[in-house]
Amino acid sequence: MVIPVNPPPLDRSSPPQRTDAGPCAASALPEGVRARVLRVVYEDPRAVAELVPRLTERQATGVDPLPVEPAELAPRLLQALRREIRALPDDTRLLLLLAAADQYPVATHAFLRAVTAARIDTRPLEAAETAGVAHAGAGGVFFRDIWTRIAAYGTASPADRRAAHQLLGRVLGGKAETTRRSWHRGAAALGPSARLAAELRTAADRARAEGRPALARALAERAADLCPDPAEEARLLARAAADAWRSGEPDRARRLAARTDSSALNGVLALRAGDASEAFDALLTAAVRQERSADSAELLALATEAAVYTGDLRRCREAQVAAQRLGLPQSGVLAGLAAAVDGRYEDARLLLKGTAGRCGPGGEPGPLIHSGIAALMLGDHTRTVTATLQAAASARAHGNPATAAQAMEFRAYADFWTGRTRAAEAAVQEALRQAHATGQENGACHLQAALAMFAAVTGDEEACRERAAAVRSHALAHGLGLPAALAQWALAFLDLTHGRFPAAAARLRALAGFGPGHGHRAIRHLATPHYVEAAVRTGDTRVARAAHADYHHWATAVRSADDLALSARCRALLAPGAEAIPHYRTALDLHARGTRDFERARTELLFAGALRRLRQRTEARDRLQSALEAFESFGAPHCAAQARAELRALGTPSVPSSGADPAAVLTAQQLMVARMAADGATNREIADRLNLSPRTIDHHLRGVFSRLGIRSRIELVRLLGESP
Repeated sequence: MVIPVNPPPLDRSSPPQRTDAGPCAASALPEGVRARVLRVVYEDPRAVAELVPRLTERQATGVDPLPVEPAELAPRLLQALRREIRALPDDTRLLLLLAAADQYPVATHAFLRAVTAARIDTRPLEAAETAGVAHAGAGGVFFRDIWTRIAAYGTASPADRRAAHQLLGRVLGGKAETTRRSWHRGAAALGPSARLAAELRTAADRARAEGRPALARALAERAADLCPDPAEEARLLARAAADAWRSGEPDRARRLAARTDSSALNGVLALRAGDASEAFDALLTAAVRQERSADSAELLALATEAAVYTGDLRRCREAQVAAQRLGLPQSGVLAGLAAAVDGRYEDARLLLKGTAGRCGPGGEPGPLIHSGIAALMLGDHTRTVTATLQAAASARAHGNPATAAQAMEFRAYADFWTGRTRAAEAAVQEALRQAHATGQENGACHLQAALAMFAAVTGDEEACRERAAAVRSHALAHGLGLPAALAQWALAFLDLTHGRFPAAAARLRALAGFGPGHGHRAIRHLATPHYVEAAVRTGDTRVARAAHADYHHWATAVRSADDLALSARCRALLAPGAEAIPHYRTALDLHARGTRDFERARTELLFAGALRRLRQRTEARDRLQSALEAFESFGAPHCAAQARAELRALGTPSVPSSGADPAAVLTAQQLMVARMAADGATNREIADRLNLSPRTIDHHLRGVFSRLGIRSRIELVRLLGESP
């Protein structure tokens, strides 16, 4: 039996030779497909240039999974490299085979022991060094690039491969090496073997428990290849698919899942990249069918995520009923959300508080993310950041890059509320790239919505609208109420800061029509302070008072200083004339005990406007200067422009921004674009890196030139070179 050649882990010790053909060939693909293409071929442009024209229409649009086996990815490249390997002496090729078998798809670090035990002469490696194929070092053999290593393995005969694996397996005798020894024993097998399949299954379970899903996937997949029992083979394939997903191999996971009928596995894949409503149904069905309560609890937790994504309250209640019927503890996030929807705010607070408190070091990433979501709903942004950071660190420690990106989805809310827009935007951009690379298109949609909100805060209207439109399209097709609602809120906030109050009020009213792919009850609730502001400006105080009453009920129940501050601000906006002043003072006192610094600055801006109208000019001026400084530090130019307009109305010129310092004058997005342009990147290259259109990049650069008072890229290079 020919041993399947699986892609090895990315080897950064010697980068592949580059050409310019690959990235250009991939540039026309959707961002998610492009990221996965680069990942599956180890970012080698030669392989990209060969693979992209061979993709089917369904693969190129992300409907079907990409190929995963090297022979399918870049056959011409492999053929050329194999010719190069075959030109080497026989002894050299056998040494290269032994080194390649030792390095992928499972790294075992046994080459040096193997050549010593077998008394193999390593001098023939000099021919490989002369040919530039590989070189010997203190740690073993280092190949020129990953594809050369794959070719060195694939060039050998099946018998030679088996012999190499047998030798490597014999020298791996340590107690900590049993997992890798099992791999080589399985790789050397001639055909199906129930005994070897069981040994590999045990090794996969051990690797999974140790937080090495990539190793577990290789072992479980090989166990399935050797298993003579069809039912057990299907179970092993399902485990291998789950491991592939956790280790960031979405296309392999989808291909393995297609060979099983696991509703749990299909539910997980649908949750991350398919229809969230279908994901909920599959996960709930699987939870009810499971015999082990631990498995049922995990599946119900995933069903909770699907319910939260959809915003469908009926599904929230379904999951609650299922948990009660199975005698399982209910998810604090799900139960808290359902209680809040029913108006049982005190019950919701207790349920969420219990979940938010479960964020300690060393925890599993999933519960830590739930802890962060619960803290977010309670207005505890410090704990949200702590829990999500710990979740991301835990995910990376467990070899689970997909979950690290998921944690950032919910941390983003806390970041833009607390005014960390510039750093947060860069972190979300990185999480977006990771989400695309690991096949999490639903998570990418949520992160795009967060970027739309950042763009609204920083006054980047074109980017906000472009991202919101992309979110809307994906959300409608996949039943995602949460990102759809967040994108709608971003557009409403953009209207609000531009003085388009009727449009802002209409958008925020539309959030009430929540449902799969349209809106979300939690987002509608969180946006209430902005809705009250827009409604008051349009004279629709009756509905605004009703919305505020419900928001105040929640703020009182959860006892969040920030929520109480925003409730006091709403009361001030609804109060006539001088009656608003004490409510604004109460709001600012409460903001001082909270963390939502951006909203504190907006409260100061609104308070200053009320003071100006009451002719309390001195305090109004002080409040406006404070708000202006905050908005400039947050990179929120449109809010800063509102503060300057109020200062001009007082007859007081505002303090100018910090001269020609780009970091002080430009928004976070403009600064990023400016630096890339100064480094010589074209508009198309910048657009590809930031997941935006070239037209948007051109708009950004015009804004950069205008704000910095320059006319050319040469001046931009000079200015950025002089700035710190």
